[in-house]
Amino acid sequence: MKINLKLIDKIAKLSQLNLNKEEKIKMEKDLNKILDFVDELNNLNTEDVEPLVYINEEVNKLRKDEVSEHLKKENALKNAPVKDSDYFKVPRVVKK
Repeated sequence: MKINLKLIDKIAKLSQLNLNKEEKIKMEKDLNKILDFVDELNNLNTEDVEPLVYINEEVNKLRKDEVSEHLKKENALKNAPVKDSDYFKVPRVVKK
């Protein structure tokens, strides 16, 4: 699969991003590089490689719960392209 400018336009619209021509071209190149790399990984011979289940031997290592600062509602909504009082407004993606 190759990424083209038409697909970049569709992705930008769904993401509510306003990209200029240079940004679209850069995005196209970057996404194609990523897909080429994934294709390279798909072609690797992993026949004699044992599957990796866990990255390390530690299982369920828990941490202490600590109170920390969080993002305030006003700051979270500040850069939202479309909002409704306390909520982000996004296009419907699931049909009833």
